[in-house]
Amino acid sequence: MILSGKEIEKQLNENIFIEPFNKKQLNPNSYNLRLFNELLTYDNDVLDMKNPNPTTRITIPEEGLLLEPNKLYLGRTIEHTRTEEFVPMLEGRSSIGRLGLFIHVTAGFGDVGFSGFWTLEIFCVQPIRIYPEVEICQIFYHSIQGDFEKYKSGKYQNNAGIQPSLLYKDFA
Repeated sequence: MILSGKEIEKQLNENIFIEPFNKKQLNPNSYNLRLFNELLTYDNDVLDMKNPNPTTRITIPEEGLLLEPNKLYLGRTIEHTRTEEFVPMLEGRSSIGRLGLFIHVTAGFGDVGFSGFWTLEIFCVQPIRIYPEVEICQIFYHSIQGDFEKYKSGKYQNNAGIQPSLLYKDFA
């Protein structure tokens, strides 16, 4: 079952943590998250799953940044979230998607117990100018049934910023 916006607010600072929280970003059954002012891009044209892939950091200026089609950008949310008893899920906002800007290519599913910033897999179908602090995606929460263990992975838990793929660690 998906939590309502009122239930998200009720669970704040008990089972759901969103920092900073602004009630204006609360929706009937989700909460809008904003884009931080930095992106990462991969330096190599060919990426290797078994090795770290070098990246370049880009600052999104106040006047915006023009994104190129067919290029993957990694961003992050301004908000740091944590869940104790719910499964967090991330989706792009419909207004953003209608501009051909995809916010997560495959990784919109979170784990109960996740704590950190959300890394966004940003991809556009045509050139588009983006701006820092725009409400770019929304988080919503599912209840979970049955016994569970909270997410504890060292790869992405308690991250401090944008995280490129750490899949290479699975090969060690």
